[in-house]
Amino acid sequence: MSSAATRATGPDHLWSVDEHLEDILTTVRPLEPIELNLLDAQGCVLVEDVTVPVSLPPFDNSSMDGYAVRVADVAGASEEFPAVLDVVGDVAAGQADLLHVGPGQAARIMTGAPLPPGAETVVPVEWTDGGLGEGPVTGMRARSLAPEGAEGHVHVYRSAEARAHVRAKGSDVKAGDRALEAGTVLGPPQIGLLAAIGRGTVRVRPRPRVVVVSTGSELVQPDEQLGSGQIYDSNSFALTAAARDAGAIAYRVGAVADDAETLRSTIEDQLVRADLMVTTGGVSVGAYDVVKEALSHVGDEDEEGAGVEFRKLAMQPGKPQGFGSIGPDHTPLLALPGNPVSSYVSFELFVRPAIRALMGLDDVHRPTTRATLTAGSALTSPKGRRQFLRGTYADGVVTPVGGAGSHLVAALAHADALIVVPEDVESVEPGTEVEVVLLG
Repeated sequence: MSSAATRATGPDHLWSVDEHLEDILTTVRPLEPIELNLLDAQGCVLVEDVTVPVSLPPFDNSSMDGYAVRVADVAGASEEFPAVLDVVGDVAAGQADLLHVGPGQAARIMTGAPLPPGAETVVPVEWTDGGLGEGPVTGMRARSLAPEGAEGHVHVYRSAEARAHVRAKGSDVKAGDRALEAGTVLGPPQIGLLAAIGRGTVRVRPRPRVVVVSTGSELVQPDEQLGSGQIYDSNSFALTAAARDAGAIAYRVGAVADDAETLRSTIEDQLVRADLMVTTGGVSVGAYDVVKEALSHVGDEDEEGAGVEFRKLAMQPGKPQGFGSIGPDHTPLLALPGNPVSSYVSFELFVRPAIRALMGLDDVHRPTTRATLTAGSALTSPKGRRQFLRGTYADGVVTPVGGAGSHLVAALAHADALIVVPEDVESVEPGTEVEVVLLG
């Protein structure tokens, strides 16, 4: 899967953030569309426009519990001189055989029930005596409790204009309208609309399946006892959660020990359920950086064009990165650094856009803005590196959280933004306007 950007560089090339991201996004292609049931399609992206086959609502219906009447029959009605109408029966939601409302007549009608023939408007039950002859009522009694309410007479104490409290046919959407357009992400309201217009399935790009593998013999799972020199595996949890937040179906693989064959076997076993593989740790230059050892020559045995390239990026944190493909289907693989902050920042910059690209979204990036830096002293940044500092953003102002160390998990947990310091800037004074990537 070697791209033009990859072929144009040598092994000692120091990649920019933009070059690395461009290489990823020109390689990763949206997943093929499939037909899914509505609830299975939640979070997916539509690949075609959806046209309304039937108007919503499909018929004129009442927006209130009350009485369906003719306008002339309640004209001038008041509490002193109420209109007295014959009640001819009930009209309930879902009722097929409708009553006809003639002059001097009324039909009890429930919210959502079709407006019966002959009726021109609806008077709320609170404007009537409910057919009980005891003055204005506050609500409509159930027919089982007051069967006499559906017959006899009703006193109406207020007039009503034509089509008052009537939801008109097609007032929501009309047959032939475009309900949703291609590219829409299906959330609960969109799924509700699809169901309302009678669509039980929809054609979408599926949510990508992302497998996250952390590496390191020093890693211990939460709730287990720490031994000497051991730490808890936090990266796999953070990245799996981040992948789900990005819209993916994510699977976490517990920490794999520092053994190249074990790691390679684990990754190959996971390919069956992966549209994208993400590893964390083992991509630097140490003697136990097993991801590089396990994957550097994977292309020698796989189909032509497969392989993972390990790179140095002009950024901090996150200098060591890996990108390529593995397996017979050329499944994309992004290898991230092992330090928690480096890993998470790398995910936001590179993995999240790859996930969004697999989904078929046009805009794959986090939103950015400009903000005024507030800090106790100037921020320093290494020359030639694009630095990403954690911060909190509010009302056009951004404040750094914690230091620049790539191990500061607590500071990361309190950040909702990344402060971007460009490659050619070595110091940023308080009050300076800076670029901010919004994470929340």
